[in-house]
Amino acid sequence: MWEVKAAPGRVDELLAVVLERADPAAQVYRSRDGRVVVIDPTGHGIGGVDAELIDRPAHSWTFQEVTRG
Repeated sequence: MWEVKAAPGRVDELLAVVLERADPAAQVYRSRDGRVVVIDPTGHGIGGVDAELIDRPAHSWTFQEVTRG
């Protein structure tokens, strides 16, 4: 999982970059407060996002799927 908060007024630009760079298998979400979250089963994340598009450095976590049953 990869999460970043957009710089004020820049969420649409950030989202465009993320959608361009995210793996096709990834799920991309946005929040009302300007955060963009990527859930990427490949673990590649998003690299090379211009610093002026973000309010703070991205956070990322690696998860393991848990089988239910």
